[in-house]
Amino acid sequence: MTISAASKNNFPKARFGPSYLSTTMEKIFKWSASGIHCERLEGDASERSYFRVSQKNSGRLLRNKSQTSLRSLIIMQLEKPILDMEIDFIRVLKFFRGLDLPTPELFYYDVPKGLLFLEDCGTMTLKDQLHAFPQSKAQLYRQAVELLVRMQSQATGSIDSTCPAYHRKFDVKKLMWEFNFMLDYYVDEFCGSPLESLARKELSEAFTPVCESLAAEKLYFTHRDYHSRNLMFFQGHLILIDFQDARMGPCQYDLVSLLKDSYVKIDDTLAEELIDFYIQLKEKEEGRKVNREKFDRIFDGMSIQRNLKAVGTFAYQSVKKNNKRYEGFIAPTLGYVRKALRRQFKDTFLQKVLSKHIPGLDRKEEVDL
Repeated sequence: MTISAASKNNFPKARFGPSYLSTTMEKIFKWSASGIHCERLEGDASERSYFRVSQKNSGRLLRNKSQTSLRSLIIMQLEKPILDMEIDFIRVLKFFRGLDLPTPELFYYDVPKGLLFLEDCGTMTLKDQLHAFPQSKAQLYRQAVELLVRMQSQATGSIDSTCPAYHRKFDVKKLMWEFNFMLDYYVDEFCGSPLESLARKELSEAFTPVCESLAAEKLYFTHRDYHSRNLMFFQGHLILIDFQDARMGPCQYDLVSLLKDSYVKIDDTLAEELIDFYIQLKEKEEGRKVNREKFDRIFDGMSIQRNLKAVGTFAYQSVKKNNKRYEGFIAPTLGYVRKALRRQFKDTFLQKVLSKHIPGLDRKEEVDL
């Protein structure tokens, strides 16, 4: 078996090696032990690890083929084994597949090792596709909005206690926890500007009403990380991945994730067109008009909360995980927050307090992605 990159670099973080792969691929998938190739993939800001396993010179996997004809697949390694067949990822996956939503197929789950053998949906994320075909940006985003409305409508209407998202919601406690997480790791540690108790109190007083207004919204199913890196583009279609943290929240949540994406910038004109398109689809799906003024107010409030949460995650990766590759996304993500504050909360107590205590929010210029 061959391994791209030296095995000493690739496998210390993996709970498997060449002999395990040879045995498993032969036993479960009827692969020949010779010519198996494994490469580590760049993951996300989670503790999961990903590997592509393939048979050399065999071509790529096609969707809906039998297991015996598989030529490549993805191994998702959990942070640590969970001795349970029904982990959140699998439960949400089953829920999605029951609704015929586009997701990778799960072929095999090695419970003791915490390894999931998943369908290989190619190498192109929506982000990659946007970079390769910038002229198709509007079309690709319309496709993503259509899938979002489909997912949101079907999942919200069908959810029950078998899906983990049913038991979770973006309540005030959760939204404020994420805000305080950002203060801990971005303001205090990353920026080296520890907040005194009076400043914390002032920030809490300013931000709690925002969270209260978000938590009071009608609950919809939210993917929770619906953006350009978590949508695969395969054979002309978008495929949902990284959905294990789904929970119930405002309908604007995933739309904010998509249009106020830390990894891809969308110009304001296109973003407004896509919001219009989303509302048009939503009104058709639900058979009722959307109050656009209220929708925009919640969208901007959600943008502030979610992007501050993303800044906290990027800072945490830097200061606690020594993972510096997200630092460059902090400034443009704060730019989204500044813009939402100016649009919806100009000269308010909220804007003044956040700009006073959170480094980067007092700038007037925007930082491009």
